[in-house]
Amino acid sequence: MKVEGGEGRYAVLLAAKDSEYVEKVYGGYFNVFVEAFGEEGESWDLFRVIEGQFPEFDEIQNYSGFVVSGSPFDAFGNEHWILTLCSLLTTLNSMKKKVLGICFGHQVLCRALGGKVGRAWSGWDIGLRKVKLVKGISSPFTLLNDMPSLSIIECHQDEVWEVPYGAKVIAFSNKTNVEMFAIGNHILGIQGHPEYTKDILFNLIDRLLNNNSVKSDFAEDAKIALESAEADNKSWQKICSSFLKGK
Repeated sequence: MKVEGGEGRYAVLLAAKDSEYVEKVYGGYFNVFVEAFGEEGESWDLFRVIEGQFPEFDEIQNYSGFVVSGSPFDAFGNEHWILTLCSLLTTLNSMKKKVLGICFGHQVLCRALGGKVGRAWSGWDIGLRKVKLVKGISSPFTLLNDMPSLSIIECHQDEVWEVPYGAKVIAFSNKTNVEMFAIGNHILGIQGHPEYTKDILFNLIDRLLNNNSVKSDFAEDAKIALESAEADNKSWQKICSSFLKGK
């Protein structure tokens, strides 16, 4: 789905190639993001940054906000496209453009702005995770004050070790110290996947198992836990949309 027209114009900076499953069922990850965060009357564009597609500098001003996706790559890697993405994120921050980073996007946003990221000390986190929200959060995240905790789909083996100077940690879990961070009113990082459906994660677990990234007992436990619970996707999507659109 691509929503066109209206004043709001947003861009997805896609840091992953579409899996066969997501391409077949959803038409690609771009559509997953637009379905989760988009509304009628908006325009959403796609830049496949993993393939070296970036907005030109004179295009940036045309956008109200940017979403940086997850990725199988490490946010602390030095691939050319990752370094180019870091440079772009630094520019967007200096322009006070709204940037929402998800999973890898959360981590690379942290890195670009001076924080530290690396392998999670406690290993993979795959499945549902209850995230605890810090009380007394100021605007534009005041709606979080009515939500002491939310469940979110997670799939990562890297994490934020240290947030950038001036950033605030606004959510944490018993697995990850920085589940969310914010800078001012324009930067928001979320470690989990508010855009994912459970079937996307089920398929991803199978792919991780097939390429020996995780062990079979770990994958099976993650699936069993996932079958018996639901993520608070509607709340997460409201948080993301409210942030991007200043509602």
